[in-house]
Amino acid sequence: MTIFAPVKLFTPEESDRDICSGFSKVCIHCRATASNSGGMESVDAREEEALLVPGNSPRSHERDVHILSFAFLFIFSAYGAVQNLESTANKEKDLGTTSMGILYLSFTFFSLVASSMVRVLGLKKSLVLGTTGYWIFIASHLKPTLYTMVPASVYLGFAASIIWVGQGTYLTSVARSHASDCNLHEGAVIGRFNGEFWGIFASTQVIGNLVSLALLRGEKGGTFGGKTLLYTVFLASVTVGIMLMFSLRKRDAKTDDLPPSSTNFYATLGSLLKLVISPLCDKRMLLILPLLAYSGLQQAFVWSEFNKYVVEPALGVPGVGGVMAVYGFADVICSVVAGRFTSDLSSITLIVSGGAFLQLLVLPSLLLKYSMTSGVLRYIFPLLVAVIWGIGDGVFNTQLNATLGMLFKHDTEAAFAQLKVWQSAATSVVFFASPYITFEAMVVFMIAAVCISVGSFLYLTLKLERAFGS
Repeated sequence: MTIFAPVKLFTPEESDRDICSGFSKVCIHCRATASNSGGMESVDAREEEALLVPGNSPRSHERDVHILSFAFLFIFSAYGAVQNLESTANKEKDLGTTSMGILYLSFTFFSLVASSMVRVLGLKKSLVLGTTGYWIFIASHLKPTLYTMVPASVYLGFAASIIWVGQGTYLTSVARSHASDCNLHEGAVIGRFNGEFWGIFASTQVIGNLVSLALLRGEKGGTFGGKTLLYTVFLASVTVGIMLMFSLRKRDAKTDDLPPSSTNFYATLGSLLKLVISPLCDKRMLLILPLLAYSGLQQAFVWSEFNKYVVEPALGVPGVGGVMAVYGFADVICSVVAGRFTSDLSSITLIVSGGAFLQLLVLPSLLLKYSMTSGVLRYIFPLLVAVIWGIGDGVFNTQLNATLGMLFKHDTEAAFAQLKVWQSAATSVVFFASPYITFEAMVVFMIAAVCISVGSFLYLTLKLERAFGS
């Protein structure tokens, strides 16, 4: 399911001659050497010429990573802050949590065929189209009713499915091209580019929630005027993100990677089902699925349960923005650092284990939270939990994306589609279950989930790494 030409990686043991022959189209020094007999052109001139060719310049690949990262920054600074307020600002008839549950349920279903849609649309068109869902969803909050938010949530589920599959595939494609052109270790480049993207992405929690805190400060629950201004500012932010998406370089799927064109409905349906089911026949995917699901659970837990039962009672609705900004700041730092230390499955195993251990330490403390209702601890406790949880989220974001990029080189789109299927399904479970189960029961469920998911992941990386390769 690759959308780019196969990339040959070279080990340090290979000779310079072998390496250079594999990169004959972009290696300036070898072309200069090969033309010694009649080479009047200088190496600098050849290098300058190569940099003018799209795709040959390392700067062009890095440029795409920067643009993609900042486009998501503008879009998700708005969406993330709106999402964090759903369980507290739209409490009437559980409109906020219900709309989020519908959103992620829609996300789950559309993610089943997202890889096929991305192939048909192409990566850039998928990313641009995906942004429209976030604009419409935030616009629905200007008049928050069942008839505006539910349809917007359903459409955002579709838009999110293609934008996230497109993002994961696009970023992996850029990383592989950069590694190939610069003769770098592919795993290290994937880790570095994911670290940059997720570091910038995590800062959306800082920026968006600080804006939310500033505009809702002093307003109990947020007045109509305050929230209207907030959503208007966020709509402008998403618009900037859409404009940035248009400036990305086009990286479309190969023709033979697209679902076969057929007028036979059943043949087309069978092809789509094969694309959805085939990754589940891979033992590696089955072992990593619990962790994919847990990554969605731990995010929804913060957005819904933590904000509703820990942050709001201690700091009020405006305090949600401040605590989530701290959470986002920790997420940013961890994403950048974790991305820099990512090189292979061994490093990923250590980083994931550390992040999971930190979250496992936090969860039991939340069960004791109700005895801590006075004094300075009442205000420090939510901030401390937010920092630790943000570190864990940064770990899962960078390492899961890097792992999928390394393990599923020939099924990239389908692998990232599976990531979003299981993440969104788990997220919808939390939002739908929130009105019906206690906070303590949810914490116990999270403890069991992190133990099972990390145990399965460790089995994959420690016992099967040699069998599958990295």
